[in-house]
Amino acid sequence: MNSLPFLRIPPFPAHRAAPLAIARGDADPVAAATPEGLIAALREHRVGGSFWGAQAGRPAGRDVVLSVTRAGDAPAILASARESGLLDRAVLIGSGASGDGLPTLPANSDPWFVCAGAAQVIAAADDEIALVAAILGIPLTVIGEGRFATLGNPDALGSVLSQELDRHWRFRSPFDGSEIDALEAIAMLGRWRTLIDANRRVAAVHGIARWKRITADNLLWDGSGPVRHDRAVQNGPSAGNEVLAWIARSDAKALAALKAEGVTIGEIEDGMIRSTGLGANCVPPLSIVVDVQGPHFDPAQASSLETILQSAEIDAKTLARAATLRERLVRAGISKYGQDQTLAAVPEREVGRRVVLVTGQVEDDRSVLCGGAGLGNLELLRRARAQEPRARIIFKPHPDVEAGHRKGHVPDAQMLELADEIDRSSSIAALLDRVDAVHVLTSLAGFEALMRGREVVTHGVPFYAGWGLTRDLGPVPARRTRRRTLDELVAATLLLYPRYLDPVTRLPCEAEVLVNRIAAGQADVRSPLIRLREWQGRLNRLLGWRDRR
Repeated sequence: MNSLPFLRIPPFPAHRAAPLAIARGDADPVAAATPEGLIAALREHRVGGSFWGAQAGRPAGRDVVLSVTRAGDAPAILASARESGLLDRAVLIGSGASGDGLPTLPANSDPWFVCAGAAQVIAAADDEIALVAAILGIPLTVIGEGRFATLGNPDALGSVLSQELDRHWRFRSPFDGSEIDALEAIAMLGRWRTLIDANRRVAAVHGIARWKRITADNLLWDGSGPVRHDRAVQNGPSAGNEVLAWIARSDAKALAALKAEGVTIGEIEDGMIRSTGLGANCVPPLSIVVDVQGPHFDPAQASSLETILQSAEIDAKTLARAATLRERLVRAGISKYGQDQTLAAVPEREVGRRVVLVTGQVEDDRSVLCGGAGLGNLELLRRARAQEPRARIIFKPHPDVEAGHRKGHVPDAQMLELADEIDRSSSIAALLDRVDAVHVLTSLAGFEALMRGREVVTHGVPFYAGWGLTRDLGPVPARRTRRRTLDELVAATLLLYPRYLDPVTRLPCEAEVLVNRIAAGQADVRSPLIRLREWQGRLNRLLGWRDRR
């Protein structure tokens, strides 16, 4: 077949995926669903054709769409509109669109958006917008011969869809190559549409370092072209304007000026399953969160994550996914910065003595500044010892501090006045296997401890505090009243809130795909900059840089 398949992967920047649809050839067709089921799924997800295209609205009073993909079709399409008395209500779309002084829309427009609410569509028989119009139930005039010629008869839609989605094409998952049916392909494209549509509201993105863009851009792409980094909002602020910012790396004055003009400032941060290396070493993120309510680590206001935990009803299917994902993460030893490659040395336990982990953090990190209740690593250790006077306490310095890049170092002598042991080499996942409880300020280690069935004591206000799963000593907001199960917390935190990128195909993906890549050793994104930062950190430690902080 020479024509493009109706279901295809959007052109995410520099993605590496194989095609979604493959010509069926001599393979026997397998009906995935009834035509009615396919129509319902396509209407729900609004995918097929170039659904990622521009969304320019039709001018007022122009409710007839004339789609011209080839200049040679224009005379017949214009003539049809003229003969029907529709020309004064028409808008042109397509690279071959010209004539009669009609208003035009971009050739790369989203056909679902253009057709929504239209009174009539006139298109050539090879034009995908004809199929979109038919699926939406919009009156349709088809000009000429071609792939969709029969759609002028509404009763032909089921047959055409069967040709398009079963007889001519078969579908493969871009992530593992397995064969999937048309309904699964539609659902996957629907997830991408949800992401792309959310990004359409964004006028500019601030504060993303170039080394992060290699992965973050595919999660921020809106279908219109390259992500708009560090640009002023064009044509002044409006109700639809939204700017996203990695706040710690953005120009505070510029963002304040935009906010004063009424522009919404949303925040971008690392996701909870981030990568297979440290951000401080310039390892780009494979997961981000985007939140227009506020950062999840700042208890001063409710974030989108808090809103999910406080208000959302999470269905049984999502809870089952959360339970399976949680078990997979624990079994594979996967935490925020990748998979555990070491085992903690487990000393023989003293009979009856409790073992407690205290996790250090980057003291000038925004999560600590916002949610750390004014405490630092040394004070956290003091308070943990006061709460656990007879326990064996292990202190784990934060890896970014240990890497020599960030603030929060506590001299060993001071730590050992309060802790029984300092563990610099074991991963968090390995340490959690040998302790009874964890004390944290805002560390994600507390969330990972909950997934492993450990007791968690919070001294700050992390996002997972206040839902009935932790012992909270910090000032948890009174608005957090919902009691949640562990799998509800996991579903909200790992399935409903973040965005994930497959490091192999560079396509947005679900959490399970990234976890499988990490477990299979396929998630490394290496560069000379990463190696430089690693050597810089070693040099900083060698020169005693940490002790001077």
